[in-house]
Amino acid sequence: MSRAEITRYSRHLLLPDLGEDGQRRLRAARVLVVGAGGLGSPVLLYLAAAGVGTLGVVDADEVELSNLQRQIIHGEGDVGRAKVDSAADAVARLDPAVRVIAHHLRLDESTVDEVLAGYDLVIDGTDNFPTRYLVNDACVRLGLPEVWGSIYRMDAQVAVFWGRPPESSGVAGVELRDLFPSPPAPGTVPSCAEGGVLGAMCGQVGALMATEAVKLITGVGEPLLGRVLVLDALAARWTELSLVATARAGDDAATARRPADAHPADAQPADAQPANCGLSPAGAAEGAQSAPAGGVAGAAGAVDASAVGSAGPAAVPTVTARELGRRLDDVLLVDVREPGERLIASIDGAVHVPLAAILDGSGLSVIPRERPVVLHCRSGVRSEQAARALLAAGYDDVVHLAGGILAWATDQDPSMATY
Repeated sequence: MSRAEITRYSRHLLLPDLGEDGQRRLRAARVLVVGAGGLGSPVLLYLAAAGVGTLGVVDADEVELSNLQRQIIHGEGDVGRAKVDSAADAVARLDPAVRVIAHHLRLDESTVDEVLAGYDLVIDGTDNFPTRYLVNDACVRLGLPEVWGSIYRMDAQVAVFWGRPPESSGVAGVELRDLFPSPPAPGTVPSCAEGGVLGAMCGQVGALMATEAVKLITGVGEPLLGRVLVLDALAARWTELSLVATARAGDDAATARRPADAHPADAQPADAQPANCGLSPAGAAEGAQSAPAGGVAGAAGAVDASAVGSAGPAAVPTVTARELGRRLDDVLLVDVREPGERLIASIDGAVHVPLAAILDGSGLSVIPRERPVVLHCRSGVRSEQAARALLAAGYDDVVHLAGGILAWATDQDPSMATY
């Protein structure tokens, strides 16, 4: 190590468990961070500061103004730039000796194995379910350890997965599918843009993920393998859950040989579902999903859950923002978003009936059956689900706004705030 490196990493070198050997391992490590957002930002900065020699970063998005509340690796001057380029510049400012490999792409089944194969460790900081399962399955196939984190409003989860560790390691393999066997149905879990996220908590969780990565690279301490940490930020409480591998039919090695084209039908491409901040901690102990797809049991007029799934056999009719602008006086416009979203932006004249009130039937009384109904949400996912529920409940004239209020802002009211 050079004199400059000894000075830079002196606080690491003083740690008996880490020392010079650990620091050399960090410099030799190749770590891929998937997602340069709320979790990926602190992970990248702390791993660069720790001296990880090669950092790969995968992200297909550009920096938006709304990202800056939590994605601390980006600045206002980066708005409109590719996140991978902004992140690479931030790492270079921190330590020019760190090699950054920017993957400006959206991972899919044709690219994921090739990208991940060049690294020793994968850190999943993504915000959508299809990509999480895509990354998990690739890590299992390639035998790579994975540090995983998710955030849901003011709750979070962190774990280490290693679905196929070396046989000589004596480590019991676990993976994401042991915690949550399959993704929830589209629209059942709010995205960050729909439900919000506490920005400072991203730093709290991301720093823990970076710590787990350093432990795995240097071999110090006990990693979160076979354990899940669940954070309730409002109560300032961490809870630990045990995680063990679950048997899967026809698979005697915990999906070790799951081929790239063997994903279940619900693991759609990353752009087929909206970005979601996290999986709810409520179902973590049983590996359950975070939110029910259908009505609340016992609610008056609750909609049959089997009729509401967004992957129904028939397409739900849509209306464009331009068409809605011409018909606005002739229809009942129903906003199915959450109250906080309406504070940011709303369409004049829209009646507010949250999606949950449509699904459990409690909100149907304010939606007359004799008027044409147009439903809208932020981007079109929840309004489609609401439209299916109304059609299943016997409503005849129901459509939803394609592209949601984002399309309205683009085509009808450019002055409207977006989120």
